[in-house]
Amino acid sequence: MAIEKVLHMNGGTGETSYANNSTFQKNAILNTKHIMEECIINLYHKTLPECLKVADLGCSSGPNTLMVASTVVKVVDAISQTLNQDQPPMIQFFLNDLYSNDFNTIFESLPDFYKSLEEEIGHKIGPCFISGTPGTFYGRLFPNHSIHFFHSSSTLHWLSQIPKELSSEIGEPMNKEAIYVTKASPPGVQKAYTLQFKRDLKMFLRSRSEELLPDGAMLLSFIISDQHLDVINGWEVVGSVLNEMVSEVSK
Repeated sequence: MAIEKVLHMNGGTGETSYANNSTFQKNAILNTKHIMEECIINLYHKTLPECLKVADLGCSSGPNTLMVASTVVKVVDAISQTLNQDQPPMIQFFLNDLYSNDFNTIFESLPDFYKSLEEEIGHKIGPCFISGTPGTFYGRLFPNHSIHFFHSSSTLHWLSQIPKELSSEIGEPMNKEAIYVTKASPPGVQKAYTLQFKRDLKMFLRSRSEELLPDGAMLLSFIISDQHLDVINGWEVVGSVLNEMVSEVSK
């Protein structure tokens, strides 16, 4: 079964949900907030759109999901006030993630989101439309030249598939008993992941270049790893635990 049909973060708002275990991702968005604001200001002054169209790729669900929308609404509202516009522009947000993402929880939170946003700004906001766009961002999601601004944070490290180079000529997995690139991985493993990342990123950028409007902009933030740092990798710990669980079951 294709990865994009089954992969997703834990939905809902329970103890083990992504919504309650995504502080790292929240900080990544906050750390790039000033860049996002600058992008929107420059973009708005260049285009003066009647309807600003923004897509957040890999939005997941939970409180982080609407942080980008909140920032954009506040920036656009401030600009329209400065320009003394009679009517604030319409804003359309497309929230994208894989098909199995918990979009229901996002939609259920929208009434409270609109209410809290207006209370924070101090007046009624302009028309703001939020919708879900399921599918993998390693391919086309929108019509040609239809989006002003793309945002993606802490998502592009997820590959579209397991690198096909990880299988050896005799059918044995090269990265046996590991779910990640570790210091103990054979040299070919890192090369395989690098090649897959290059293929995926090329497809991502090609798709966005066709969907982006002239004078449009993108803000992409990545999670990277440095194999030369002498630190414990969280995925190595998870992989070790999973191997121990399998060993216990097979006894």
